[in-house]
Amino acid sequence: METIILAVVIAVVVLGALGGLIVGSRRRKPLPPPPPKTPDITAPPAEPHVGDEAETPRDEPRRTIEEVDLPGGPAPVVVEEPPTGPELEVPQLEIPEPTAGRLVRLRARLSRSQTALGKGLLTLLSREHLDDDTWEEIEDTLLTADVGVQPTQELVDSLRERVKVLGTRTPAELRGLLREELLKLVGTDVDRTVRTEPEDRKPGIVMVVGVNGTGKTTTTGKLARVLVADGRTVVLGAADTFRAAAADQLQTWGERVGAHTVRGPEAGDPASVAFDAVKEGKEMGVDVVLIDTAGRLHTKTGLMDELGKVKRVVEKHAPLDEVLLVLDATTGQNGLVQARVFAEVVDITGIVLTKLDGTAKGGIVVAVQRELGVPVKLIGLGEGADDLAPFEPEAFVDALIGD
Repeated sequence: METIILAVVIAVVVLGALGGLIVGSRRRKPLPPPPPKTPDITAPPAEPHVGDEAETPRDEPRRTIEEVDLPGGPAPVVVEEPPTGPELEVPQLEIPEPTAGRLVRLRARLSRSQTALGKGLLTLLSREHLDDDTWEEIEDTLLTADVGVQPTQELVDSLRERVKVLGTRTPAELRGLLREELLKLVGTDVDRTVRTEPEDRKPGIVMVVGVNGTGKTTTTGKLARVLVADGRTVVLGAADTFRAAAADQLQTWGERVGAHTVRGPEAGDPASVAFDAVKEGKEMGVDVVLIDTAGRLHTKTGLMDELGKVKRVVEKHAPLDEVLLVLDATTGQNGLVQARVFAEVVDITGIVLTKLDGTAKGGIVVAVQRELGVPVKLIGLGEGADDLAPFEPEAFVDALIGD
């Protein structure tokens, strides 16, 4: 019996020891850490319980339901409001002043600078005794006004003869006498129309030439206004490619009256630009193409040859209807030298005298016509956009001799 009890005790001790070993080994081996908890993004935020204090509202604007992105939904369409600034103004075309009677309206401006000639002649002719010295003074007055040697001699000879026949000379008679003789010199039986409407085709082609500084590009732009005022459509050819500002200046003139401008690269081929201008003018069906050429110094032979090339290239489309030479009235007799050289290169058909309001040398009209055998067709009487006027001999002479 004692042996059985002893065996049971030993068994219990052995089992206890084994249990202790097992438990001790488990305590020495650490357990793996639990996986990190991922927030449930679909779970709604916890609702506050009854009695919980409400949070202080955040300083953020509340979003409307239209501004909240729904999960998986399309992006909201943002409609931009139009700008609330001042409305852009659409540039309006200018309406040029009618050309009919324009020179008459500008007569006061012309007479301010020209009456020195007329008044000087009338004063001399009113002397009681017209001796040789007086006639020499009359000659000097005419020469100073750039009338030219030959026209001056013709005028003095005619005046001497008519005064001798007239006898008594009242101021009104002298004025009428002088007016008749000046009109005879200027010429009243010449066609001064700028030819822009050929009968058998369109468009009319006008080339504008002249020396640097005469106002050639400005004159081309003003001529466009004259034509638009007379109801014609115009294309401008900026063939002055040597001056960067020339094409910009011409385009600005054109935009004012709705005329299209054809231009090329800076320092490009002027003849190519002129050719394209006529081509586009034909395609657009306009009435007139105006071609502004580079301002050539008349002493530069190569440049003058190039001007001849422009003319030849343009005439592959059609003959030129007008070649207008722009001259500065203030240059006097030097302008005649320029005119002579240009006439040798291209066939000048008409003259535009600019800056005639700033000189007392209105006699250049007579001299240049006599030199070239072509009429003055337009005159510039100021810097205003509509200060280019068709030349009217009667109005011009009336301005010369004053009221």
